[in-house]
Amino acid sequence: MWVMSDSGVEWLDDDQQVAWRSYIRSSRALETVLDTELQSGAGMSLSEYELLSMLSEVPDRVLRMSTLADLIVQSRSRVTHTANRLAARGWVERRAAVGDGRGVELVLTDAGLDAVVIGARVHVTGVRRHLVDRLERSELIDLGATMAKVRVNL
Repeated sequence: MWVMSDSGVEWLDDDQQVAWRSYIRSSRALETVLDTELQSGAGMSLSEYELLSMLSEVPDRVLRMSTLADLIVQSRSRVTHTANRLAARGWVERRAAVGDGRGVELVLTDAGLDAVVIGARVHVTGVRRHLVDRLERSELIDLGATMAKVRVNL
């Protein structure tokens, strides 16, 4: 590694630069193709599917909006916009948080559950085709562990 004398920045070496660029370009391409497939196959975006799927996995299909934002790593305002689109389709409903009138919870409706089941088929097929089936099992496990390590640091 080399340091640019006037900036004090420790620049990436060639191997690190190749790895970084491969990661960023691949992750963007993967997200784009998964989003496109969900749009055409289930009528929802990847961010909408992610929000719906989080609700489908919790008891009573209810989460606070702030908790959802943390889970899907999106700003609260973006989650609000996504929730507005989903509510307009009848897939979620808002309600005051139980025991806390200031908080807002999002509830997955029966229609929303039906939509996430359709979306899950499209999504899992895409994840398998574009990622899981392209890697050896050990590579996939290592990738998950590596990205978990990155996430914890953030």
